Amino acid sequence: MTSTSAAAAARATVYGYPRQGQDRELKKAVEGYWKGRVSADALRQTAAQLRHDNRQQLADAGIQEVPTGDFSLYDHVLDTTVMVGAIPDRHREAVAADAVDGYFAMARGTQDVAPLEMTKWFDTNYHYLVPELGPGTVFTADSTKQVAELKEALAQGLTARPVLVGPVTYLLLAKPAPGVPADFEPLTLLDRLLPVYAEVLADLRAAGAEWVQLDEPALVQDRTPAELNAAERTYRDLGALTDRPKLLVASYFDRLGEALPVLAKAPVEGLALDFTEAAAANLDALAAVGGLPGKRLVAGVVNGRNIWINDLQKSLSTLGTLLGLADRVDVAASCSLLHVPLDAAAERDIDPQIVRWLAFARQKTTEIVTLAKALAQGTGTITGELSANKAALASRADSPLTRDPAVRARAGAVTDADGRRSQPYTERAAAQRAHLGLPLLPTTTIGSFPQTGELRTARADLRAGRIDTAGYEERIRTEIQEVISFQEKTGIDVLVHGEPERNDMVQYFAEQLTGYLATQHGWVQSYGTRYVRPPVLAGDISRPEPMTVRWTSYAQSLSDRPVKGMLTGPVTMLAWSFVRDDLPLGETARQVALALRDEVNDLEASGTSVIQVDEPALRETLPLRAADRADYLAWATEAFRLTTSGVRPDTQIHTHMCYAEFGDIVQAIDDLDADVISLEAARSHMQVARELAAHGYPREAGPGVYDIHSPRVPSAEEAAELLRTGLKAIPAERLWVNPDCGLKTRGWTETRASLENLVAAARTVRAELPAS
Repeated sequence: MTSTSAAAAARATVYGYPRQGQDRELKKAVEGYWKGRVSADALRQTAAQLRHDNRQQLADAGIQEVPTGDFSLYDHVLDTTVMVGAIPDRHREAVAADAVDGYFAMARGTQDVAPLEMTKWFDTNYHYLVPELGPGTVFTADSTKQVAELKEALAQGLTARPVLVGPVTYLLLAKPAPGVPADFEPLTLLDRLLPVYAEVLADLRAAGAEWVQLDEPALVQDRTPAELNAAERTYRDLGALTDRPKLLVASYFDRLGEALPVLAKAPVEGLALDFTEAAAANLDALAAVGGLPGKRLVAGVVNGRNIWINDLQKSLSTLGTLLGLADRVDVAASCSLLHVPLDAAAERDIDPQIVRWLAFARQKTTEIVTLAKALAQGTGTITGELSANKAALASRADSPLTRDPAVRARAGAVTDADGRRSQPYTERAAAQRAHLGLPLLPTTTIGSFPQTGELRTARADLRAGRIDTAGYEERIRTEIQEVISFQEKTGIDVLVHGEPERNDMVQYFAEQLTGYLATQHGWVQSYGTRYVRPPVLAGDISRPEPMTVRWTSYAQSLSDRPVKGMLTGPVTMLAWSFVRDDLPLGETARQVALALRDEVNDLEASGTSVIQVDEPALRETLPLRAADRADYLAWATEAFRLTTSGVRPDTQIHTHMCYAEFGDIVQAIDDLDADVISLEAARSHMQVARELAAHGYPREAGPGVYDIHSPRVPSAEEAAELLRTGLKAIPAERLWVNPDCGLKTRGWTETRASLENLVAAARTVRAELPAS
């Protein structure tokens, strides 16, 4: 490849970077602030230092244009809500009194005021705070954060590009505020919002911005003609502004489709497109519209969502094709690097052969810089990098670590009958009611109980050798005893053991399955200060021995009430891991399902009558384009049924989902054929119950009445009122009472009070039911 005028201008850039710091300094500072141990000034100083260090890391790696505005104390969509002044009425007083406390009140709520709803950011495991808008919403510009962070970067002597959530995506992500009719369309507020964006753009230009990036990932989804018209109008109007920086409109996670010609024709100076496998169609589509003559193209050729090394030669081929389609081609990751861990070099416990296959955020920036160098100066300048990359790719392809013939043979022998229960639901339900003897509106929890500092210390002490296995297991037994005792005293009907032995609902299982690798420092933000370490799925999956039977059986020995067995389902095991890219997801899901099927059968054999297989990621992983969904849902629901269909009719199978838009997958929820499903519903005011009713969902359901992602304790009357709302959609004989999600992140004080109120609410509403 030789240099051309387009290639000579090539820059390396990224859209965003992990926020937490090498040792999760941001998490510690924010949680310290919430607990009163860290002052507001100290929190600001920690955040400023992390931003400085992130930008310097990028610059030192060779990134020539760094992003600003991507850093957040909690969530970048919430930051956008502040930027445009769309503060909910119930939070205005708190925000006016103290901007930081008001910001966190919107995110987490207070005892007296509910937080904003939270849901998944497209098909990722990142959660954003949903904007609440209505006909009376008045937008006002507040560019303080965006301008300040740009000035920080410029003061470091760096070329910087502010990154904002685009106005179309912001409105498409929003929902009607409480009290606003459900059919209100936030997009109708576009004409009010655009002048605010114009003001922010002018402020950024005045502060020194040459370019501003406007992220419009919502445009990779199926969009109506009216929505596409709104996008056309948005960038026509913003492009016509005279007092603005150059505009780079960015999309990611999938192909742009019908939105591509709209943006290609818009009077903006550049587009940023995803060219990884999920969005490969963008390449042909861009050529079909005649490219971007006179414009900048930022090519996302390095996967920003997975952790495998880039195929440099393949990416160079894509970049070479793109050179003729734009005035200037720059190189980037496909999306923000927020979705991957910080540094693979920190992993000391993974086989060095495997580490060379991995690329976290720092390694991806190196790949981007390498590709930009080749694009600008020719591939002769990176012969060493190309040779090493080719060898690493070959090492992985040829490694026996990635293939197990016995696992593949078992998966290949699966039949349709393996994914069907032996009796239909109506017959199973009768058998289960007779076997379990539960009251109407039975109460339960989702699985986990608070992970106390003592539990985390015990795990750390075990790893460090300060206590032995016997000492650690005694601590686990004590915790299970306390959890079971509390639930019995409170009056919960179906108990859980609390999962004190589990570090994470995916990692715990991954550490016991072949084919998975666990990281030590691979933290990724899920929401707010909640960080997870997704395991790495590197090879074929099997279960050498039982994983949960011992502790579940112990918990059951402590009570006459049923204790649920708790497993993470196959789709969630994939969605919350870094999956392999050398095997179709459906095939990997079948392998995981067979391993979990063995566990389900062993739990039943040990005397467990209620088994919950959580699938919170079923909706999250739904393809963004409707045309791609049928194939996904076919293998996803098959995997769940394969996991759960080997049990007796009187064994009750539960599943759980949370913090997603469920309306799109109600039929798939039905197709799972679970006996009971529990779902998030408190923040969305029982919306999912209405969706299930509209579908005619025939099985039992527990729409949550306690929002566990907020520290506030719901009163018994508040929970009862939600239950009454639920009863309007789901009959009492099929309605369960439970929190929205697991209680791992909550403290014991609020957990006790909330669950006592939940049980009291169930008793109150149960007493209101007509006598049968």
